[in-house]
Amino acid sequence: MRLVVFGNSGSGKSTLSRALASTHALAHLDLDSIVWEPGRIAVARAAEAVQADLQAFMDAHAAWVIEGCYGELVAIAAQRADELVFLNPGVEACLVHNRRRAWEPHKYASRAEQDSMFDALQAWVAAYATREDAWSLRAHRALFDAHAGCKIEQTGASLEALATRWDVQRAVMHATGPDAAD
Repeated sequence: MRLVVFGNSGSGKSTLSRALASTHALAHLDLDSIVWEPGRIAVARAAEAVQADLQAFMDAHAAWVIEGCYGELVAIAAQRADELVFLNPGVEACLVHNRRRAWEPHKYASRAEQDSMFDALQAWVAAYATREDAWSLRAHRALFDAHAGCKIEQTGASLEALATRWDVQRAVMHATGPDAAD
């Protein structure tokens, strides 16, 4: 199984991808981990280095799930994926999910550092439909529509239908239950 899960920040990419990786013993790559300088979110690494790391990850693993919002990297990974999964629950759902997001120690040195980026993140998420970059709704829609292989788009805020499809309901419900954050 080789899956690419993409969409706006807060769409549920990490929740679904972690559940898939855990349940199906897939190698997992969060594209944030290769796009940004280590320990420096929003400081981009050289594009050539990022693409080399992506290729190396795909070459090193027979089964994987790759997740992120980076259209140019999604396009590369989609060429080798068995299935493309576009999470598109709507901007409001993404904003709500981001408000409930737990501290991400793999991205930020502290909760305070993560919180200091929150307003900028929410503004960026809110502009998903109007931005013109490779990480926008327009770019994601074009990638999804052009993909000739197997693909699915989830437009509801709930991941339940996709969780059932891949038998990851328990992991998704644990991650999104009343005491959890996306």
